[in-house]
Amino acid sequence: MSKNNNYPTISVGDILRPTIVEVNISRLRENFEAIKAKVGASKIMPILKANAYGHGLVQTARLMEEFGADYLGVAVLEEGVLLRELGIRLPILVLGGIIGNQIPLFIENDLTITASSPDKIKQINETAEQLNKKAKVHLKIDTGLERIGVHYYSSEKFIEEALKCKWLEVEGIYSHFASSYSSDKSYTNLQLERFNDVLEYFEKNSLKPPIRHIANSGAILQHKDSYFDLVRPGIMCYGVYPSEDVERSVRVLPTLSWKSRVVYFKVIKPNHPVGYDSTWQSDHNVRAVTVPVGYGDGYFRSMHKSAQVIIRGKRYPIIGGIAMDQIIVNIENDSAFNNDEVCLIGNDGNERISVEELANWAGTIPYEILTNINTRVPRVYY
Repeated sequence: MSKNNNYPTISVGDILRPTIVEVNISRLRENFEAIKAKVGASKIMPILKANAYGHGLVQTARLMEEFGADYLGVAVLEEGVLLRELGIRLPILVLGGIIGNQIPLFIENDLTITASSPDKIKQINETAEQLNKKAKVHLKIDTGLERIGVHYYSSEKFIEEALKCKWLEVEGIYSHFASSYSSDKSYTNLQLERFNDVLEYFEKNSLKPPIRHIANSGAILQHKDSYFDLVRPGIMCYGVYPSEDVERSVRVLPTLSWKSRVVYFKVIKPNHPVGYDSTWQSDHNVRAVTVPVGYGDGYFRSMHKSAQVIIRGKRYPIIGGIAMDQIIVNIENDSAFNNDEVCLIGNDGNERISVEELANWAGTIPYEILTNINTRVPRVYY
């Protein structure tokens, strides 16, 4: 373990497991700077939920703090508490819904609470009074996602009640888009119109509005009028676009590579089935290698009919099923040796396998690929 710019980095020599995730710090910084240039005066809240989209929660938080982020966003209380325990001092908003017995931990750890109903407002205020310490909250408005938050058409009374609470610091108000990454912008425009209508409460009552925010990655890319005071880039921080259809008005590059190594070489004879359930066999001799990665690491079992890896700059197919901890790769008549690098996501020579490609193989979305890379896979920062 070595120290660099106040955050630890792990070198390949520090770990024993051949399967690793590499995170490119320079690209992460470049993506942050590109987003910053796009949104101008708006503050930036990088979203770090689900282990920072597979990039490592704590290290990514430290990097974002170094890059100049204004706020951090996480999904659950435990993520926020961990960051506080490990020295992150930036404001942290927990985006998810809460239950009453969590409130003291929010207040004690100086975490910002998503206040999503009148009952929650009352609970937070009462707990803050008992602790003799104000609670910082962002009011959540539901403009059309129907997840958590007070409906836009019932928001006025909700805002009034929140502002009357003596033990609340109403620092922000926000909503979330349902389809800001879509080429059809009509529903996003409707949600934005509803949010603007809610915000008129402050002007009508001659009140300075709290921090206003609604723009996620898709909105940053194609809805400039949604930036308000703060934006919440998620997947685009990590160099992945939220959909194939979204406008790519900001150039971002992938920051994550997923690699393993060959641990076994064999020749498989004709008509000798490979893997669980004997789903694959050849009519001729094939050379094959075993690679220590599987669905226990987040390498989806559903990809087995399509998945490929790169070895020595060339693509090869996976054969048989994807097991919990291992895959088998058909290299036909080529050569590969123990300890040869195997690229699962990233570049090797002129070949590249993207997160989007894995998502297509698995029948899912890039978000799920990134967030399912298990924490037993070491993260290496370079």
